[in-house]
Amino acid sequence: MNLLLAEHIEKQYAHHKALDDVSIAVQKQSVFGLLGPNGAGKTTLIRIINQITAPDKGELFFNGEKLQAKHVSQIGYLPEERGLYKKMKVGEQALYLAQLKGMKKSEAREKLKIWFKRFDIYSWWDKKVEELSKGMAQKIQFITTVLHQPQLLILDEPFSGFDPINTNLLKEEILKLRNEGATIIFSTHNMESVEAICDHIALINQSKKILDGNVKEIRNSFKKNIFEITFKGNLIAFTNALWTGYELLNTKSDGDYTIAQVKTLSSNNPNELLKSVLPEVEVHGLQEILRQALRRAELDLLVGGEEMPRRRQEAGDQGHETRQQDGPEGRGGRHTGGGGRRHRARRRPARRGGRPVQAAKCGCRTPGD
Repeated sequence: MNLLLAEHIEKQYAHHKALDDVSIAVQKQSVFGLLGPNGAGKTTLIRIINQITAPDKGELFFNGEKLQAKHVSQIGYLPEERGLYKKMKVGEQALYLAQLKGMKKSEAREKLKIWFKRFDIYSWWDKKVEELSKGMAQKIQFITTVLHQPQLLILDEPFSGFDPINTNLLKEEILKLRNEGATIIFSTHNMESVEAICDHIALINQSKKILDGNVKEIRNSFKKNIFEITFKGNLIAFTNALWTGYELLNTKSDGDYTIAQVKTLSSNNPNELLKSVLPEVEVHGLQEILRQALRRAELDLLVGGEEMPRRRQEAGDQGHETRQQDGPEGRGGRHTGGGGRRHRARRRPARRGGRPVQAAKCGCRTPGD
């Protein structure tokens, strides 16, 4: 059953169409990834869900009812642009924001103590926000977003400013909240985070939804049946064992071991691959390379998102490979087409009259909401 349903949403700002016939269905007790490059329309959709702005066309439903003002109290929103009062003490501000959400001060204090101890930040209670690092302030704002236990959590780039340890901590808390009954919309342009926590995703590009569905199904539709094998033994014997039905992509040495990437041509069954090589070498590890599948989807979106559905259906997509070159943030990528010619894929801001178009910012949001 869906907690949130958005149907045929459209939004126009002057000469810029922010959303063009976008529909999403967010299932209860799930993590829904709202993905796309900067300027795609994600934040506009989030603002419409939060009733900060209204759609020009379309309807939204919350838990079976048409979205109304009363539903705002059942939504927790962590915006990408953080907003805490720098001169206030951390504990004082957290209590204030909790009370804005309708919590009693005594109840809020008790729950805040639990969260502060869980995040190992209880000693920050009497510090001013301006004394905190970006990551520390982010923890505070995450806590104030989830404290009143809303039915729907909207997290816009929640891992921004976190080191890997705190990123993993936050991922664990997000999954725990889901398992306890929360429904979460997770907005990002980073595909690596999606694989770890999302159940379903929707990809938005240039104001249109170009792809949605179950993460596992989408990932499998873009995978290339490539396996990484770690083995001991003779490399020539290993190569000869792959004479038919396989393509050896590359190998590298790691001490006494060899790590090889093998693409299956006739079957994606790893058992068949093992049967071929086990008589010749001693296998110590086998894993399918899936992580690049969603990165490939992300880069395809940047290069030409509207062709995504067609590409998914093409059975002969053999010569098309994409490789991420600038890290998980997707600042750019190298795209190899069927003819072998390479070019750089970059985001370019929309332009109006020769100048970049910037999304309008709304100043009416209460920090921590």
